[in-house]
Amino acid sequence: MWLRLRQIAFVAEKLEPVERDICDVLGVEVGYRDPGIIYYGLENALIPVGNQLLEVVAPVKEMTAGGRYLERRGGDGGYMVITQCDDNAPRRARIEELGVRLVTDNENEEFRNMQLHPKDTGGSFFEIDEQLGEGAHDADGPWEPAGPDWQSARRRERVTGIVAAEIQCDDPATVANRWGEIAQLPVTDDLTIALDNATLRFVPCTDGRPEGLGGIDVACADASAVLEAAEAKNVRSGDSQIYLGGVRINLV
Repeated sequence: MWLRLRQIAFVAEKLEPVERDICDVLGVEVGYRDPGIIYYGLENALIPVGNQLLEVVAPVKEMTAGGRYLERRGGDGGYMVITQCDDNAPRRARIEELGVRLVTDNENEEFRNMQLHPKDTGGSFFEIDEQLGEGAHDADGPWEPAGPDWQSARRRERVTGIVAAEIQCDDPATVANRWGEIAQLPVTDDLTIALDNATLRFVPCTDGRPEGLGGIDVACADASAVLEAAEAKNVRSGDSQIYLGGVRINLV
């Protein structure tokens, strides 16, 4: 069985400013907006980064789950770590064995969705999905949440992929081991889990904000162009780090 990092979701109070900054700084563009997400009181933008997706969601109604998450975390920030598996059935059996509750559990002829309850995982939302149909397991293959033609919006001049997600936790060891149990993957001594195409990193909360998806690592083709654009928007936060949508983005 394999498990890939396929999508990272941010949540923002307002969609357009965060979407614009991400596109301007990373040199990427929106590939799809999911009309169905209005069911959850949200709007979104899905932005290809290599063969993965960076999503920004924002509430358009009161009393949404996304809005409550914004309140808990004190503003814009990381929201979900979304993975792709090659076989849903044993993953689902493992979730049931561990007693992990599901927030969403949807299936159609193209896609199987399994979003885990953060109170049962710790750290952040963790999602394990399976794409179905022709080319489903290809690295550049279809991804139903991103629409039918997301690949046409890829821009790789500056960034080429998302290679790590950093989950900040009150108790990193406990959360790392819980995610390791769920993913059925080993946890290293420095509290990382290796997926097939990326790393999950578990760290203490040191920025004054509660548990959540605090950062990502992005592989760069032109880091200097990213940093130059970040400086123009005053969102550079380190020698090789920028800060967009309440998330630390390390350039590697």
